[in-house]
Amino acid sequence: MSSHMLRGRQLSRDTEHRKALRRNLVQSLFEHGKVRTTLPKAKEVRAFAEKLITIARKKDLTARRRVISMMRDRRLVDEEQEFTGQTVVQKLFDEVAPAFADRTGGYTRIIKLSDYRIGDAGSLVLLQLLTEESKPRGTSRRSAGLRRKRNERRHQFASKIAKKDKGEKAPEAAQAEQKEGDQSNA
Repeated sequence: MSSHMLRGRQLSRDTEHRKALRRNLVQSLFEHGKVRTTLPKAKEVRAFAEKLITIARKKDLTARRRVISMMRDRRLVDEEQEFTGQTVVQKLFDEVAPAFADRTGGYTRIIKLSDYRIGDAGSLVLLQLLTEESKPRGTSRRSAGLRRKRNERRHQFASKIAKKDKGEKAPEAAQAEQKEGDQSNA
């Protein structure tokens, strides 16, 4: 059996389970804006979510039907598990897709987290929609400046301690000299 033209990851699941997993994760992503999962699942869901957003940007009936056929549809609930009267597809077409009207792609980001899953120590990631713009934390020059300042503070602190040590030894040395002088006079 050849494996030519096979796309996607198997994720140790059969076809129907894999499709259901992908649909559920994408629906949760559109509902909450972010999903915490493993890296292979996030990479698989990212491609599917970006295809759906690209289709939803057209905002016509054909696009809506294509999205529903690919993703199915479920109703959204609030914190008390009461239905809000909106579905995931409605939220995708009304809120998510218009937010990406000026972008040509790259609607999601994957952030690797430092913690691991308890059962099997699988590495966790956060898959996010890029709805809100985040500013970069700093540039390389700024970080180099911070390193330089931190290093200068360390040297200043070390020199203060060295001066204190010398200052304390000097009176001790003077006391030792006085004792030697007293003993020689006696």
